[in-house]
Amino acid sequence: MRHGVRLGIDPGDARIGVARSDPGGFLATPVETVRSGKGDLRRIRQIIAEIAEETADGVVEVVVGLPRSLSGSEGPAAVKVRAFADRLTASVAPLPVRLCDERLTTVSAEAMLRDRGTKGTKRRAVVDQAAAVLILQHALDSERATGNPPGELVARSQEPDD
Repeated sequence: MRHGVRLGIDPGDARIGVARSDPGGFLATPVETVRSGKGDLRRIRQIIAEIAEETADGVVEVVVGLPRSLSGSEGPAAVKVRAFADRLTASVAPLPVRLCDERLTTVSAEAMLRDRGTKGTKRRAVVDQAAAVLILQHALDSERATGNPPGELVARSQEPDD
């Protein structure tokens, strides 16, 4: 298992859930929910800088959830996430960005929060963070099980535009 903090991202049309791991890569925890749109990449860079100030290694990679259908195909939501991941890659370079399958993570996060008694408005405020935690935890567990970095590496293809 590679050492260092990973950032998990659950991008959505309205909000972006952000989670982080411990430096050992064992546990994902929620960080915050960032409003999608103008300034979202800037805020993600700020979060990365804040983590760098508190840990010796800083963030070593960013894991972005890629929504796929149950059959594994990619639809319009995946196209949007791939475009977001391209912009993010340009914005946080040279930090690597990986796309990882996130099938049903938002549904699982909603169910988990509902089971814990988190109500409507409060649940909507944290569901994206919870989904980011699930995405990142799955990536960490996958790497620990296989010894390989999770998902697919996003190639840098453009300049940042935020």
